[in-house]
Amino acid sequence: QVQLVESGGDSVQAGGSLRLSCAASGYTTRACMAWFRQVPGKERERIATIYTGDASTYYHDSIKGRFTVSHDDAKNELSLQMNNLTPDDAAMYYCAAEPEPISGWITKMCFKRRYNFWGQGTQVTVSS
Repeated sequence: QVQLVESGGDSVQAGGSLRLSCAASGYTTRACMAWFRQVPGKERERIATIYTGDASTYYHDSIKGRFTVSHDDAKNELSLQMNNLTPDDAAMYYCAAEPEPISGWITKMCFKRRYNFWGQGTQVTVSS
């Protein structure tokens, strides 16, 4: 059973940094993993993805150059290093995963893939 547990959310001032983590369990295959964020009244936004097979990444334009997504294969842990935070980054941040089937994917496309497994979310607050 796939489980994802996020941690690291906090309240910081603009310009500060945070590191979010997501401990994944219940699968051993390669996977697409992603960070989404959502503010009340808006749709959930995909901001970063990584394919654990080759560590290829995708970033939404709004976070390019400030956030870095990574995956620790030994721990099966997804991370998001967030630097130079602004009030616009305040949101609930969610980790998501989609394990690759044994037969493999024809195309990875983690930035477009539907994710069936989600964490409970971790709140990030940024004050100006």
